[in-house]
Amino acid sequence: MSNRQGSITSTPAKPVQYEVGRSQCTEEETFYKNCRAAYLVVFGTSLENITSKDQLCLALQQAGRNPSRKILGKYWTQYTKKLNFDDFCEILKKEKLTDKNELMKAFKKIDLNNDGYIMHEELYKVLTTKGERMTHEEVKMIMDEADINNDGKLDYNEFCNLLLATVETSQKTAVARLEADAKMKQQQFGSLTDTLLEHSSSSSSKSLLGTIQNPETEVIPRKADSRLSSRPSSARSRRASISSAISMGATITKSLKLTEPKAIKNWQHAWSKGCFFLEEDGGIISHRYRLELHQTTNVFLTIRPLNLSQSEEKLSPWMNVDTALYVLRNTGDSEALEVVCATELREKEKFGWKGELRSGIYHLLPFTTGCRLRKRRKSVTREAKLVNRENDDLALTKEFRAALSDIFEVIDLDGNGLLSFEEYNFFELRTSGEKCDSEAWAVCQENFDTKKNELTRQGFMDLNLMEANDREGDPRDLWVTLESMGYSKALEMHEACPFVVNIYAENCKLKLTPISLEVGGSLLNSAICRSVISKGEAKAMKDYNTLVIHSYKTETRITSVIENKSESKVIVHVNNEQSKNCVSSRGLSIFAVEVAPRTTTVCQHVMPVNERQGWIYCCTESIVT
Repeated sequence: MSNRQGSITSTPAKPVQYEVGRSQCTEEETFYKNCRAAYLVVFGTSLENITSKDQLCLALQQAGRNPSRKILGKYWTQYTKKLNFDDFCEILKKEKLTDKNELMKAFKKIDLNNDGYIMHEELYKVLTTKGERMTHEEVKMIMDEADINNDGKLDYNEFCNLLLATVETSQKTAVARLEADAKMKQQQFGSLTDTLLEHSSSSSSKSLLGTIQNPETEVIPRKADSRLSSRPSSARSRRASISSAISMGATITKSLKLTEPKAIKNWQHAWSKGCFFLEEDGGIISHRYRLELHQTTNVFLTIRPLNLSQSEEKLSPWMNVDTALYVLRNTGDSEALEVVCATELREKEKFGWKGELRSGIYHLLPFTTGCRLRKRRKSVTREAKLVNRENDDLALTKEFRAALSDIFEVIDLDGNGLLSFEEYNFFELRTSGEKCDSEAWAVCQENFDTKKNELTRQGFMDLNLMEANDREGDPRDLWVTLESMGYSKALEMHEACPFVVNIYAENCKLKLTPISLEVGGSLLNSAICRSVISKGEAKAMKDYNTLVIHSYKTETRITSVIENKSESKVIVHVNNEQSKNCVSSRGLSIFAVEVAPRTTTVCQHVMPVNERQGWIYCCTESIVT
């Protein structure tokens, strides 16, 4: 916590700086004290981690926040395993305290008579069907607590006062408990210090101070102790390494290999859209598919970025993102999967494969290296406006409607101009971390424009307008949706890449079904590793034969894989500084990769920055033994 405290100078000539530093320190310390007090109401210590969305919700509510489902989904996605106390503090910095005005606005919207009261029936209907839908039990609990007079009406002004007073009392109690615990520990520590001083009365103060050290401070030996490290570092350890240098020509000038079969118009065809989404930690999430073939047949499959631009002259900014498709199938009766093929042939932005596949069920894993789909700096000069107020009514801005229209195109996976229950659930899973149940979907169908029991584009627009109205024009939840879909504050999609998968079969019907939306994970890592090991070049590290570097190159990229055959983990240092016109999927020229015992992992993917020029891959992998 030392880095959070203001600086205090002992020079009398600068009293103003001393007061400013002290004021800043007090304000920040108060914030962290309140954070810790709220945290300790839910957890035993601040070292304990948040391990569920419900725990996060409880802790935020204890800190005086009122998080919506989408706000919770922003910080606790389907891939979140835990959050620590520091993460909790960062969330509290971003989410503002709940105030009475915000609560009163929400209640006044459903106060039809404008008399300060809401009938139980109306409140029940609103809370169970609109916005953040509550269960019947939750609504009954509110009514039992709030209807003091048992007259079937809710005095929402009194209810807001009661709610905020309860939150404030709870927070004050938590802080008081924290301060009492700290005071008790301080008294115990003071008694221990007095005892130590009594025992050390025969020793000089200098020797006593010499025995007390800050456990967080590294002890630096005196010159007289330099003999402890007199041996040169080369005598204590040795470095084993492998170097690779590959010169590649301009990929854009190479002959294009991907060609369609001549009679493809007569083949059976199935297709689906999908999308790569970039996570905060740099991970990439995408749709996955199941392919069913009823008999052995020749197959032609492709994947390419989806262009959403309405202008022929200006393509969507993600059209240069590399894409690939790994095809896997079960081996016999086991659940293990084997790599059947991967799309390596290319024609412009399209990658494909053609060959024979046996009858059966296949798993299709879309993939992008991350070399060109990567986090961007948050340097936005303006934040786009999402809603306007027209004659006391809210309306979506033209910019926001255009973004929503593009989002509709992306999540309409079958391209029929409508959102099915399954398609909408992929959207909900991505933006809120939860699926929509059948009851909520029925409510959605009742309130918004549908066709054939599927949501229309206008219905999707109205759904977002309702969300804006539920929040009285507060765009925070809307921004959670947009950022989850890869949009920046300028309403530009930079951290996502929509794509299209096309499958053609010569002799049989086929079925292509989107089945999940998930991060690449171990399955994709394993598929890439097995593909590289089977096709690439292997080099064992000199004097360290249990570590093997596998490298595989195509016309567009080079992938390296590290295989650790030993019984202990190794940390491999990777240096790409001598490479020219290259970009690594790691985003760095120098980095380290930890490889667990008897495992294989992807080290990096490397691609040219400018495809019109030649590029040189020069990499050294080393370990200190």
